[in-house]
Amino acid sequence: MQAQDIEHLIEEQLPGARARVRSDDGVHFEAVVISAAFAGKSLVQQHRLVYAALGERLAREDIHALALKTCTPDAWQQQQS
Repeated sequence: MQAQDIEHLIEEQLPGARARVRSDDGVHFEAVVISAAFAGKSLVQQHRLVYAALGERLAREDIHALALKTCTPDAWQQQQS
């Protein structure tokens, strides 16, 4: 899989989300996902939403490893200030 494919899957399954994914080797990925859907959810719940968006890709190990950073748009804006 390519990083762009993972971005597309996440953004397609989490409407309004923005995903930025990178990989140095095409197997291990790092993703930053910003979504209003994360509001009021624990970090574990946020990550589960992303994992659900990737579904079978994780089960089939098309994505071997995924390091996630998730946050709401407000939290992201605060981190960038």
